[in-house]
Amino acid sequence: MHLTKLCVALVSLSVLASANNVLAEDWEYSLSAGMANMPRYSGSNERVTTPVLGGEIISPWGIFLNTEQGLGWRHEWDKASFSAYVGPSDERKDKKSSSHAGSNRLKGMGDIKSRAQFGITGSYDLGPLVLGATLEHALEEDDHNDAGKAFTSLELNVGTNLYEGHYGTLDLSLNTLFGDNNYMQTWYGVTPGQASQSRFQAYDTKGGLVSTGLNLTWAVPISENTKFSTLLDVQYLSKEAGDSPIVERRLQSAVVGKLEYTF
Repeated sequence: MHLTKLCVALVSLSVLASANNVLAEDWEYSLSAGMANMPRYSGSNERVTTPVLGGEIISPWGIFLNTEQGLGWRHEWDKASFSAYVGPSDERKDKKSSSHAGSNRLKGMGDIKSRAQFGITGSYDLGPLVLGATLEHALEEDDHNDAGKAFTSLELNVGTNLYEGHYGTLDLSLNTLFGDNNYMQTWYGVTPGQASQSRFQAYDTKGGLVSTGLNLTWAVPISENTKFSTLLDVQYLSKEAGDSPIVERRLQSAVVGKLEYTF
């Protein structure tokens, strides 16, 4: 549903942009399509292969709209960048769905519904290393719902380029994710109410380290406007998250391959 709304917004913004012939060459557009193989939810032992579709429009003033973050503003300096955005948060169902975010094993846990989310992200280029941070806050969806509380997360990462040449570019990023009490309870906790309706025992969590991991991205240019990229994402859940009764495997991995066209 959120992807459909964003795609409609992308088309609408594209129409507005094309109407302005003077600034048309300053707008940037990109579309991507591919496949992903990943766990059905964070901590799951089940896997699913699903299509991945995306798009982005960037205006001459730094305003952007994409299917990953939503609507926002981005500015880049010589060695630094900053962006702020609002969009939909992640979601999870307590039954198997067409997307990866759900499993029949979670029956009785209730759905974690998507809600409005605000985020800021920044990076600084130190030469061989790029430091980055992303802070996100999802608004309260329903204070009477076990999975409806507002929650906040912080991701810190450091990246570097391992290879750049005839065969494309290979980049490595190490990351650490932290979450507040509500974040941990939403995604890994089991309240007494959830325990009474599911197969799991009650589990009360505390805020702190969620996971550590790495991303390995290989991007190969096919033409001037087209490239193919492959992403390997590996995450290891912390003890607080890993001890949750809903977690079957602490080591999580995902593989994504996609074709991106920029115009």
